[in-house]
Amino acid sequence: MTDIADRLRAMMARGFRFLHPRDENGDLVAVTGISVHDGVIDLLQLYGEDDAQAVRMPADETDIFFPRTVLWRTSGPAADVIQELLNLPEPATAHRARRRELSRGGCWVPARPGRQRWLAASS
Repeated sequence: MTDIADRLRAMMARGFRFLHPRDENGDLVAVTGISVHDGVIDLLQLYGEDDAQAVRMPADETDIFFPRTVLWRTSGPAADVIQELLNLPEPATAHRARRRELSRGGCWVPARPGRQRWLAASS
């Protein structure tokens, strides 16, 4: 678990704040990390060592647990999901690249479970 704990500390160093939602019996449901920065929200939901989800969305989303617009998403083992989240490019860079891709035309296609990839249209 040290690997996951170290990665969670790295997230805290980057400004993530953590919540620990509980059910009606007081049992821990998940560890939820949230970072709002540079026009985006990064959200981690950690349910167990082998079950985590992360998503990046625009900062103007009204429901962060069920966002309508998703800029990036992944799920899988906690250590992998946290590392992918830590490896995300800075939002300004991601937004410029996304706008550039969208301006060329194309569509989102499934890449693997929980992941999509932009497929640019060819001329």
